Amino acid sequence: MIKPFSEPFALFQDWMAEAERSEPNDANAMALSTAGADGYPTVRMVLLKHVDERGFVFYTNYESRKGLQLIANPRAALLFHWKSLKRQINIEGAIAPVEDSEADAYFASRDRSSRIGAWASKQSRPLAGRFELEKRIAEYVAKYPVGAVPRPPYWSGFRLTPERIEFWSDKPFRLHERSVYYREEDGWRNQMLFP
Repeated sequence: MIKPFSEPFALFQDWMAEAERSEPNDANAMALSTAGADGYPTVRMVLLKHVDERGFVFYTNYESRKGLQLIANPRAALLFHWKSLKRQINIEGAIAPVEDSEADAYFASRDRSSRIGAWASKQSRPLAGRFELEKRIAEYVAKYPVGAVPRPPYWSGFRLTPERIEFWSDKPFRLHERSVYYREEDGWRNQMLFP
C-alpha cells in the first residue's frame, strides 16, 4: 500500500532513497517531456540534480531544443521509472529558470571536463563531424587551461514546480496502486485512482 503523506515530497524522498539502493545506474534519471510553441511534444532523459519543496531541478543549455521549448512553453512533465522497484512517479507543472547563484554553484561542482563541454557543445545544433566537436573542446581547454571555468551565459537550470504528482506501484493482475497529489492554495490534496 502506498503510504499517504500530507505532502508528496516526503514520499518522493522515501522512494528515491529506495531507488538509489536498488537501481544499477542513475536512480535520478527522469524522462522530461516538453512541447514547443508549435505544440509538438518531445521527450528525453535528463538527471534530477536537486529537489525540495520548491520543486525539481535539472540543468541544460538554454539554446538546446529542450531549453528553447521550455522558454517558449514553460510547462513540462517528468517521469521517474524504477524497474527494479516496479514503481514510477509522474510529475506535471510549471517551469522557471533557477537563480544565477544556484546555477553557478552547481556548475562549479561539476567535473572540469563537463564544464569545458558546456562551452564546446552547441547542443542540439547540426554537427559536421566528430572532429568539429573535438576542435571546439581543444579551443576551450586552451582558453581555460587552469583555474576556474566560468558558467556559460546560455547554460543554467530549470525548476519544475509541481502541480500534480502521481505515485504508481505495480501490483498483481494489473491492479496497480495509484496515489495522486494535487497542489491547492492551502497545500496538497491526495486521492487514490483506479488502476
